[in-house]
Amino acid sequence: MITRKRLSRRTVLRGMGTAIALPALDAMFPAFAAPALRKAPLRIAFVYVPNGIDMPNWTPREVGAAFDFPRILEPLKEFREDMMVLSGLTHNNGRALGDGPGDHARAAASFLTGVHPKKTSGADIKNGPSVDQIAAQRVGHLTRFPSLELGCEDGRQVGNCDSGYSCAYSNSISWRSATTPMPPEINPRMVFERMFGGLEPGEDPAARARREKYKKSILDFVREDAGRLRGDLGPTDRRKLDEYLYAVRDIERRIEAAEKNAVQLPAGVTAPQGIPVEFAEHVQLMFDLMTVAFQTDSTRIATFMIGREGSTRTYREIGISDAHHPLTHHRGNEEMLAKVSRINRYHVEQFANWVRRLKSTPDGDGTLLDHSTVVYGSGLSDGNRHWHHELPVAMIGRANGTLKTGRHVKYPGETPMANLFLALLDRVGVPAETLGDSNGKLEHLTDL
Repeated sequence: MITRKRLSRRTVLRGMGTAIALPALDAMFPAFAAPALRKAPLRIAFVYVPNGIDMPNWTPREVGAAFDFPRILEPLKEFREDMMVLSGLTHNNGRALGDGPGDHARAAASFLTGVHPKKTSGADIKNGPSVDQIAAQRVGHLTRFPSLELGCEDGRQVGNCDSGYSCAYSNSISWRSATTPMPPEINPRMVFERMFGGLEPGEDPAARARREKYKKSILDFVREDAGRLRGDLGPTDRRKLDEYLYAVRDIERRIEAAEKNAVQLPAGVTAPQGIPVEFAEHVQLMFDLMTVAFQTDSTRIATFMIGREGSTRTYREIGISDAHHPLTHHRGNEEMLAKVSRINRYHVEQFANWVRRLKSTPDGDGTLLDHSTVVYGSGLSDGNRHWHHELPVAMIGRANGTLKTGRHVKYPGETPMANLFLALLDRVGVPAETLGDSNGKLEHLTDL
């Protein structure tokens, strides 16, 4: 006889102003539930890298299932059967179209909107809603957070950042509306507090103050609630719960370590606490927070800017002290090109670590990677010539079985990238006629 008590999918552990969502557990589904009731939700994420990519070392030579992995894509080789490389996609609205310089601002602004942004450095910015926000406005009510916007590099939202274009364009790929960018949060502590330490409406704000005073782990405050829940779970669910709580605590420890090791900045310069000194550690913390957000169904939609467009970050940890953006204006210099390629690969290496985490995280009848699709790419291809065609695009994850992965698909030149976004909106149940400069839904995602 099965007497298991069913849990709500929205069950959370509570204690002193803390609310921790739970991963999908067997107890959240009725015994002998129909497969449709157990179907995992589809998660969609967009990961953006700035300044274009060294395309000869990105683009596979072979089309179809036997595609090769050039140097930059090589870190993803173990995920061949879980990914697609898409070539030939274009953002025409990232081009000047009579507006002159400003390709970096247009690259970021058009990446998820397919819209040509208004050239202005004032408050009268105008772009278009991005694919992630179109999805969030339709399905975001099903989760605690409609969407999550993350980044690894701070940037202004006002003023002139690129040849007369507002900084809002360079520093945001997510746009709620034509006039409302969604700036990414770069501080992992702030993201963690939003996800796990937020007060519910009507709760006592003093609870947060007490928690800050005692500096305990968030898990300490839900220990009693977790103990009661564990007693009602079967062995498999208890293991899932323990693994999940361990992952939450691990993220917390890493954030605390980052806060203790914060760099001493010059007088007058401030930075949010909790940002790791090392770039790779920062990136992985943000990726891990996205994993937990998907795992707990706290959100199903996320964007992540590994760097703001036009980024001048240096990567001394891999032996490159030159700023990224100037390096991309290599004018054919082989030494500079080699450094650009190494930076590109370094970004993919960080991304591959996250994909590995998604693939190893159980979710319903599969893994998080099975139930996700992640678009990785840039709004520029050749950063030296500021090209907006033949964009670098890799799509990872099986999207609940709606994608035929394991292929390199080459589309005719000038195929709007916005067509891809229309096809992805279909997969999350958000029908849309147009997006940006789309002229139809991208074909060949489910067939040859």
